Amino acid sequence: TTEKKKAVVRREIFKRAEKYVKEYRAKEKQDIRLRRQAKNSGNFYVAPQPKILFVIRIRGIMGVSPKARKILQLLRLRQVHNGVFIKLNKATQNMLFMIEPFVTYGEPNLKSVRELVYKRGYGKVAKQRVPLTDNSVIANTLGKVTNNRVICVEDLIHEIVTAGPNFKECNNFLWPFKLSSPLGGYSNARKRTSRRAATTAIARRRSTASFVR
Repeated sequence: TTEKKKAVVRREIFKRAEKYVKEYRAKEKQDIRLRRQAKNSGNFYVAPQPKILFVIRIRGIMGVSPKARKILQLLRLRQVHNGVFIKLNKATQNMLFMIEPFVTYGEPNLKSVRELVYKRGYGKVAKQRVPLTDNSVIANTLGKVTNNRVICVEDLIHEIVTAGPNFKECNNFLWPFKLSSPLGGYSNARKRTSRRAATTAIARRRSTASFVR
């Protein structure tokens, strides 16, 4: 019956959520252990390069070159305060250099991704912007294109945070986030993202928490 199927799906979602929590905790413990080891041996702990970035558009169309405009459109950053996840690689890094005066970005942590998806998350369903109020929205769309590997919000968050094999499908499903201006405006954000410091900015993995909240 339909009720039995729903109960099976609920149990599966619960099992996956438990598995993800264990995975996140294990990674957190490993990071703490590596930091302590480095400290005890008198070394610095160098965190691995981030797998994903959260990119936010902070400037309008004034002074946007055709090439930069095309990249902003490609990344779906069509409006000021739009935010999207991107997988960090050579190609996307080059894109960021091209649009750097118009965006700010940083590595989102698990908490930030959760807050974004749960508080501001919308999915693209039949070209419509649909709130993620029910797991069935995800199961009926992403479930079909990921062979049921992504059927709930926690699956979606896990794919984004880990830059998993279904990251592209999940990211394309998510509608660009509509954010508020951070406290104090964008002046500090612009300073942090000067063109000269672009490479080190990625390495420093700036927090995007002020934009998320």
